Amino acid sequence: MSGDARTVRAGRRTVEVSRPDKVLFPGGDGAVKEYTKGDLADYYRSVAPFMLPHLRGRPLMLERHPDGLDGPSFMQKNTPEHYPDWITRAEVPKEGGTVTHTVCDSAATLVYLADQACLTLHRWLSRTGHLERPDLLVFDLDPPPASERPGGTSEDAFAFVRETARLLKELLDELGLPSAPMTTGSRGLHVTVRLDGRHDFDEVRGFARDVAELLAAGHPGRLTTAARKKDRGDRLYLDVQRNGYAQTAVAPYTVRARPGAPVAVPISWDQLDDPELCSRRWTIADAADQARTDPWAGVPRRGRALGPARRRLDALRG
Repeated sequence: MSGDARTVRAGRRTVEVSRPDKVLFPGGDGAVKEYTKGDLADYYRSVAPFMLPHLRGRPLMLERHPDGLDGPSFMQKNTPEHYPDWITRAEVPKEGGTVTHTVCDSAATLVYLADQACLTLHRWLSRTGHLERPDLLVFDLDPPPASERPGGTSEDAFAFVRETARLLKELLDELGLPSAPMTTGSRGLHVTVRLDGRHDFDEVRGFARDVAELLAAGHPGRLTTAARKKDRGDRLYLDVQRNGYAQTAVAPYTVRARPGAPVAVPISWDQLDDPELCSRRWTIADAADQARTDPWAGVPRRGRALGPARRRLDALRG
C-alpha cells in the first residue's frame, strides 16, 4: 500500500483506496457538506447489502469524476483492462462489435469503483443472459424547472411530481402491476415495476408509452409525453425512454453528482406524504439508515407478466 492510500475490507476482499482525503464533493458556505473519496468508499461499503440485489447481473454505465464535481467527467461503458480480474464483466453486442460492461456483484467491486471516482452507477433494466428481455420497467418523473412554471418554486415543482406519482400508482394498481417509488437524488422520482422478463424491450417500452399517454390524456393541462422540450410548456414530462435496449436508469442507493452527495433512495408509498420529502432528501451521510428500513418490503419480489396488464390497458384506452 502506498503512503497516500488506505485499505478497506469489503466482503472477502481488501481494496486499496488511493488518496482517500481527496475532495470529490466540495462544501460551501456551511450549508453543503464536503465529502472525500474515502467518504464515498465508506458509504458504498455500508450500503452494499442493500444495493447489490439491485445491481447483480446487470451491465453498468459508470459516471466518473476523477477530480470531483469541479473537474471534468465522463461516462464509461467499456471496462478498462487494468481493472482487477475478480471484477465481473459482461460482453454485450453492439453494432460493429461488442462492449465489455462492468457488472457489480460484490461489496469489493463497489469500493473499487469508488476508488475510481465513480460517483453514479447507471444500471441496465435487463440482466446478462437475458439482455433482450428486461425485468424492470421505469417511469421517470421530472418536473419542469421551477423557473418555467409561472410563480413556481422548487417545492411546488416537487409537489407536482408527488401528485403525478400517486396518479401513476393508481393507474398501475388498476392494471394489476405493483409499483415502487424512488427519489432520484436529482430533481424527481422514478416509479419502478418488476416484470417477469418474458417480454422484449419493444413490448415493454410500448406498454410504458401507452400507460403514459393514457395518464397524460386524463390530465392534458398538467402532464405530457412530448419528447421535445419546446412542446411541453409547464407540464410534467412522463419519460419512458429508459425502457429501450441498452438504456439505463440510476441504481437504487447510488450517489448523484450533485453538491452535498445526494443519493437515489427507494421509499415506500406512505413516505410520499412526508412534507420533508424531496428528491435530494438523503445523502451519503444517512441513506444507509433509510435502506435498513427496507422501504420496498411490501413490493412483491416476483415480477409480473405484461399480458394481463396489456389487456386491461387496452380496455381502458377503448
